[in-house]
Amino acid sequence: MINKSKQGKKNRLKGAAFERKVRKYLENEGWIVDKWTNNVEDGKLRPARTNMFNSRSCGFPDFICFKIQESNYSVMAVECKTGKYLDKEEKAKVQWYLDNKIFGKIYVAYDDDGEIKFIQMKEFIQMKGGKNEKVE
Repeated sequence: MINKSKQGKKNRLKGAAFERKVRKYLENEGWIVDKWTNNVEDGKLRPARTNMFNSRSCGFPDFICFKIQESNYSVMAVECKTGKYLDKEEKAKVQWYLDNKIFGKIYVAYDDDGEIKFIQMKEFIQMKGGKNEKVE
């Protein structure tokens, strides 16, 4: 029998460690990375609520990233997942960000046998499914 409390704690720790790993990777690639502290609620962009177990925000996506080269700059958003799965609500938020031109590029960073991989989500994301559909 699985102890859900212990499994939840283990999953949160694993997710936080993966976020730190992704952040370090992006910073080493020359990106300026910051925690995104907003969320989409009721069709509007609002400040994310904080998690009651710790004081960090639960924004979606996890990071906003900037890269400045001479007079050009790039901006992207990154959501970190230990698997490459988004649920129906997360897919709807991605679509909202794209439709409202908040972000031009949104990526899911996922762990592939210890290697960080990225999938860019475009408007081809199908909104048809239920939970845990693979994003590709």
